[in-house]
Amino acid sequence: MQLNLKKPIVFFDLETTGVDILHDRIVEISLIKVLPGGEEIEKTRRVNPEMHIPEEATAVHHITDEDVAGEPTFRQIARSLANEMAGCDIAGYNSNRFDIPMLDQEFQRAGVKFDFSKARFIDVQTIFHKKEQRTLVAAYRFYCGKELDGAHSANADTRATYEVLKAQLDRYDDLPNDMEELSKFARTNRNVDFMGRIIMDDNDREIINFGKYKGKTVVEVFKKDPSYYDWILKGDFAQNTKDCFTRIKLRMK
Repeated sequence: MQLNLKKPIVFFDLETTGVDILHDRIVEISLIKVLPGGEEIEKTRRVNPEMHIPEEATAVHHITDEDVAGEPTFRQIARSLANEMAGCDIAGYNSNRFDIPMLDQEFQRAGVKFDFSKARFIDVQTIFHKKEQRTLVAAYRFYCGKELDGAHSANADTRATYEVLKAQLDRYDDLPNDMEELSKFARTNRNVDFMGRIIMDDNDREIINFGKYKGKTVVEVFKKDPSYYDWILKGDFAQNTKDCFTRIKLRMK
């Protein structure tokens, strides 16, 4: 089934030096931009992470320090990438929990302000887990009837994610072919920040989702413990998380 698009959607996948959003870096990014008319624009770019790629990461994606030595840094490609993704919805596999927070952190480090709030996020893994509970390789086999050659390369995983979503729409009559509704279905929590440190409750209140104040509203905690905000700003949190706490703090004034 072809996607019912009112604006472009970008499927993307990252290969990285590791899974730590704050400290690891991107070594490869692949995207497929699908336009409302069905035209596809496909690009893959390796990135010099300016750090050693650990051997355990290379064992997964097979990218070494030598492979990226002559490639541009993320800072050098950040602006053109942001322009490519501007005005698009965004889709990926486990993207809501990893790829989008990682990409946002890289944009932050590069000094590029990319407004993710305008995009709807379609996490194909969430749809899959709600429906079948499997991995991307199994999802590709289950939905597309094919083996995923080149798994854990950014391009192969991106193409597989795009094909799986189309096959999911074919298989499930109750799955909406509308990016607004699909975005709602593909999320697990109503995250305020990408990492889900703050979530919205049923009354549209921002709730802390970790630590000693888990389950409390941010406003309530800020009033009860004014030092908590300073702790957040000085803590080892993603910049996006700090920005969300800051917006709430400013709104209280």
